[in-house]
Amino acid sequence: MIQVPSTLSLYLGKQFLKYVGVIFAILMTIVFLGDFIEALRRTADRDDITIMILLEMVTLRLPTLAMKLLPFIALFGGMLTFFRLSKTSELSVIRASGVSVWQFLFPSLFIAFAIGMLVLTVINPIAAAMQAQNDRMEAKYFETRSNLLTLSTNDLWLRQVDENGLSVIHARGAVNQGIDLTEVIIFQYDANDIFTGRIDASEATLRPGFWDLKNVVITGPDRPAERRDRLELPTSLTILQIQESFASPATLSFWDLPGFIATLEHAGFSGDRHRLHWYSLMAGPVLMLAMVLVAATFSLRSLRQGRTVLLVLGGIATGFVFYFMTDIIYALGLSGNLPIILSAWIPAVAITLFGLAMMFHLEDG
Repeated sequence: MIQVPSTLSLYLGKQFLKYVGVIFAILMTIVFLGDFIEALRRTADRDDITIMILLEMVTLRLPTLAMKLLPFIALFGGMLTFFRLSKTSELSVIRASGVSVWQFLFPSLFIAFAIGMLVLTVINPIAAAMQAQNDRMEAKYFETRSNLLTLSTNDLWLRQVDENGLSVIHARGAVNQGIDLTEVIIFQYDANDIFTGRIDASEATLRPGFWDLKNVVITGPDRPAERRDRLELPTSLTILQIQESFASPATLSFWDLPGFIATLEHAGFSGDRHRLHWYSLMAGPVLMLAMVLVAATFSLRSLRQGRTVLLVLGGIATGFVFYFMTDIIYALGLSGNLPIILSAWIPAVAITLFGLAMMFHLEDG
């Protein structure tokens, strides 16, 4: 096997980086403009939200959106790179000199994997912090989340807002995915945030439209303690709202997710959604490498007249099939029909095997 000169490897790597950069700039410009226009539409009747606030929120969301698009950027950037090299006959000259397809692809594969590792270890924490700031601004300006849940190792705090005022619920733990709370204290406030009373209960069970409290002690300003065996406390909360009140996986960095998952499960809630996100982040570098293989599958072949468009469409179709397949597999994992770790890794492994199989076929051909 012929040794590939370092100069050639550097040249091929630079070409890949250049066209990946071009695709990245184009897609992110489109995403930024689309997101900004949607933000303008949402705030058309709001005078308290300025253009600068909207620009800040759109910018804060951009890194998270970029991470979602990264596999497609690698796919389209790789296709553009290899098409350009084929069109200028550079690919034919390189192959004629005895360089195998694997040697030719190595610089692009290495760069794609390195980008994936950089995103996982460095970019992801930055993107998570920016997404968390965006969520806080969403809650402030759009009031998207009126019920907030906070977890610590030994405590659970739930903020419940309704037409009568505010209730702050504290519990030592939860079971049955948050339906049953233990050692509950409820602090009640009126619409003016004035403290009106406190309710202590040994247990609280979420029923449709109310909390079912047991072994209750009711106290308040200038009133004696009142004991009851049971009490129904009205609530607009549902179990889905409670579970959605957790910090979104996108707002937690790769390094923070394991600790948050442990806290979540210690409190009696399912950590499947966050664990799936964590495993999918780990699969990211492999997925980047796989997308370059797929790009090569549709690009590193004789571009006969009239076939270029078909190859481009084939690459784009493969990307979209992968996208929908990933959503389906993730849904199977979250529903419990597939182990979480498998549902996170299957898309990356499947697309890698597809790319390898096609490349072996191409090389043998």
